[in-house]
Amino acid sequence: MSLKKPLTDEQVERYARHILLPEIGGAGQAKIQAAKVLVVGAGGLGAPVIQYLAAAGVGTLGIIDDDVVDLSNLQRQVIHATSRLGQAKVASAEAAVKEINPDVNVITHNHRLTAENARELISNYDIVADGCDNFATRFLVMDSCYLEQKTLVSGAILRFDGQLSVFKPHARTANDAPHEFPCYRCLYPEAPPPDMIPTCAEAGVLGALCGAIGSLQAAEVIKEITGAGESLAGSLIIFDGLRTEFRKIKIKPDPKCRLCSDHATIKDLSAH
Repeated sequence: MSLKKPLTDEQVERYARHILLPEIGGAGQAKIQAAKVLVVGAGGLGAPVIQYLAAAGVGTLGIIDDDVVDLSNLQRQVIHATSRLGQAKVASAEAAVKEINPDVNVITHNHRLTAENARELISNYDIVADGCDNFATRFLVMDSCYLEQKTLVSGAILRFDGQLSVFKPHARTANDAPHEFPCYRCLYPEAPPPDMIPTCAEAGVLGALCGAIGSLQAAEVIKEITGAGESLAGSLIIFDGLRTEFRKIKIKPDPKCRLCSDHATIKDLSAH
């Protein structure tokens, strides 16, 4: 991440509430403006992630999604609008970003993330925020991020429940000891059978829940960029929306993980 030129007077005013925070300040805001973040999915989670990262001034915001805006999306995908029904979601999201913050450089990828394009695409960004709605893509994103040594901020939602974590198993501690952070496969070694867990389209989802988890994702991205606070890596946040309960549980690296352990067997994306 190469830092941009000093903030202009207009940018100082725009980002004043960030600059006032000792944990961010002017130096942290400059890091945000120099950062390149890829958001996977411009749907329920991706919408608030994109909005808040754009408002925060992330310098380059990549958005990948191959879907179009549908009427059923608007209950939760708040970055889209009725006037943009039928548009590609990436184009709709780009239009919204430009309204929020014209300084943000938006790069749209109007196609699916696949084993053929994932590593090359992810290699061009500093951090990935995953808001996809299926396990196949989720595992593809994690494997690609690990192989390209990129930090992944991952969110998931269904019905009234949400999950959030940061995965950066490539990271090392201050004394350069081997990493102590797990990957997504340490938590879920394999994807469940296709019919075991319903999608949001099949089981429903509370619209406002997407905003809550997506906003937390955006906050974790900003923390990773600036180094503010304590990383969520190594922990999993579980939110029960019906009881309004948050739980934070520790996740340990799996010594037999197929992706990030010393016994790893996943060396490329050929299994995808």
